[in-house]
Amino acid sequence: MKLSTVTTMYCSAPYLNEFYERIATASEKITSDYEIIFVNDGSPDDSLNIAVSLYKKDPKVRVIDLSRNFGHHEAIMTGLMHAKGELVFLVDSDLEEEPELLERFYAEYSKNSNVDVVYGIQEKRKGGFWEKNSGSLFYILFNKMSDYKITANQLTARLMCRKYVESLLLYNKESGLFLAGLMKITGYCQMAIPVKKISKGFSTYSIRKKIDLLTESITSFTAYPLKMIFHFGAFISSVSFLFALYLILRKFICDNVSIGWSSVMVSLWFVGGVLMMFMGIIGVYLAKIYIQVKGRPIAIVRNIYSKEGEK
Repeated sequence: MKLSTVTTMYCSAPYLNEFYERIATASEKITSDYEIIFVNDGSPDDSLNIAVSLYKKDPKVRVIDLSRNFGHHEAIMTGLMHAKGELVFLVDSDLEEEPELLERFYAEYSKNSNVDVVYGIQEKRKGGFWEKNSGSLFYILFNKMSDYKITANQLTARLMCRKYVESLLLYNKESGLFLAGLMKITGYCQMAIPVKKISKGFSTYSIRKKIDLLTESITSFTAYPLKMIFHFGAFISSVSFLFALYLILRKFICDNVSIGWSSVMVSLWFVGGVLMMFMGIIGVYLAKIYIQVKGRPIAIVRNIYSKEGEK
C-alpha cells in the first residue's frame, strides 16, 4: 500500500461526502494504491452511516467504529494503528484543513529526501477573540513549562513516512494522549509549512476540553508544577522565618509586639488555599499514575468495515 489517509469523525456528517470526493481526487493524483480510513469517535450524528455508505461504494474506504467517544487524539492513534500505507496522511474531516494539502505536502516530501514528516502550521489563527487568544496562550504556557518545545499553531494535517508512524505508535499505551507533544519527542526530520486554516464558525473543543487538554499536556511532558510547589514552599518558609526573626528582635528591642486578628486570618486563608492548590496538583499526577498502571486500552473498536471483511 502506497498511501493511507486517516481522519476522525465527530459531528462530521455535513462534511463527509465532500471530504471523501476531495481526498480521493487528491490521492489519485499521487497513486492509485491508496486507502481512506474513517475513525468514528462515538459521533452522535449520522457520521457512521455516511462513512459506511462510502465504504460500500468504494473498496478503498475503511471505517473504524469505536465503541464510544474516547477523544480526538485517541481516535487518531487508533486510525494510525490500522493504516497500511508507506506514507500516512493525517487530516481532519471537517474541511477546515483542505484535503488538497496532501498534494502540497507530498510535493515537499518528494523534493527533500531527508524529510520524514511534513506538517502544516496556521499562517494566522482562525476564529474569534477567545479562540485565537486561548490557543496562543496554550502554546505559551506549554512551552514555558515543558522541556520539549512544540511549534505553535500546528495543524492535525501532516504527511508521515512509515518508519515515523511505527515509532509514534510505540506510545499507544500512554494514557492522556497529547499528540503534538508525542509527535515532537518522536524525533525524525520534520518540516513545517505555513497554510491557511478555514474557520467554520464554531469548535467542538469547549472551554472545559481546552483546559483538560492543557492539564493533560503539561502533566504528561513536564514535572514543572511539582518543582514549582517545592520552590514556592521554600519561599514561604523563608519569608515565615524572616518574619519570625523580625518579631523576636522587635520583642527584645521594643518590647511591643501586636498581632492583629485580620492579619492572622488572612495568613491562614492564604496558606490554606496554597496548600489545597498544591495538593490538587499532586493529585493530578497521582491520578495519571493510577490510570496508567491499570493498563487500559486507549480505545475499543466495535466494528471494522473494510473490503477484507474484518470485524
